[in-house]
Amino acid sequence: MSILTSCSIDSDETDTFYLEVLAIDSVEIPEQFLLGESYDISMTYTKPNSCYQFNDFIYEIINDERSVAIVNTVYPNANCTRAQESVTVSFNFTISETEPYVFKFYQGEDSEGVDQYYFVEVPVEVPD
Repeated sequence: MSILTSCSIDSDETDTFYLEVLAIDSVEIPEQFLLGESYDISMTYTKPNSCYQFNDFIYEIINDERSVAIVNTVYPNANCTRAQESVTVSFNFTISETEPYVFKFYQGEDSEGVDQYYFVEVPVEVPD
């Protein structure tokens, strides 16, 4: 016996959203890592209004550099407050290499549309 059901998905405009990468205002990262340990790396960014909700990080490794950006989901048709809000998010990072780690934290674009980054190099100490 089979039961047939149907459902419809409303194309209500309040359900629309898009993703947006936001500039990182500040970063909290240790000055040094210890091999085998884990650390929380915190970043603060500014949400333009309450239509923006944290979604995820973009984390990309190219050679010895790790690029990090913050992605928000934006609900443009929602009933949102207009007030900007400072938000801090973090991710856990485990140290598995002995070479220094180089991070590039996305800080937006300059007036010519070129991506800008805050660079941090963190040395790794190997325990005795």
